[in-house]
Amino acid sequence: MLIDSHCHLDFPEFAPELDAVMSRAAQAGVGRMITIGTHVARYESYRAIAERYDNVWFTVGTHPHRAHEEPDTTVERLLELASHPRCIAIGETGLDYHYDKSPRDVAERVFRVHIAAARRSGLPLVIHSRDADADMARILRDEMGQGTFKALLHCFTSSRALAMTGLELGLSVSFSGVLTFKNSQELRDIARDIPMDRLLVETDAPFLAPVPHRGKRNEPAFVAATAAVLAEVKSASTADIARATTANVTRLFSKMPAVAA
Repeated sequence: MLIDSHCHLDFPEFAPELDAVMSRAAQAGVGRMITIGTHVARYESYRAIAERYDNVWFTVGTHPHRAHEEPDTTVERLLELASHPRCIAIGETGLDYHYDKSPRDVAERVFRVHIAAARRSGLPLVIHSRDADADMARILRDEMGQGTFKALLHCFTSSRALAMTGLELGLSVSFSGVLTFKNSQELRDIARDIPMDRLLVETDAPFLAPVPHRGKRNEPAFVAATAAVLAEVKSASTADIARATTANVTRLFSKMPAVAA
């Protein structure tokens, strides 16, 4: 069984056919999904999906694109919302200097609030980082020095240096369909060197559909294509990748029950 560790099932692209999306995921061997929060204000939509489908869990957080819209979110509010039994992580949150939709100082402040919530709750932090490697490494080192927390670098497309910093600090790394793109050899080389017990796979659906679905709307079923490429990169079988990544998800997102062997 595969787990899509990061998708956005609340996005309007899925609304007309969410049951069909779930059916296609099951047919592709994707048994579980984590739908990711991007706005604290939209918490109810994530919760509703996780309560509707027994193989979906959710997270709560403010995406860096939205940090300027939710600059005053508190640790206490995040902890309150994360107490729901199907809420299994804080985030996604982080830094995005590619689009710079939020002032950088605001994004950093909101990111640090989410780190504090992850530390206090014991839940993992789902991190978005794009074109912000130096500041991301600085913040992670600083915050980890104040007290450890679990975290995941999601949809990893950053430098080898940031990947190694993440590993040094105990983080896991997740790869999306970008891993399958023709021009992503450097990313595949990084994935090859990530220990098997730190690897996750995801779609980030509806974005970044993997080859051979590139150009289409992405959906959880397509995580199987990314897992297949990861298997090639790691010189492993697809079954090995499925077992390892599924175990890694349930170990990191420990509120999710383990999968029976």
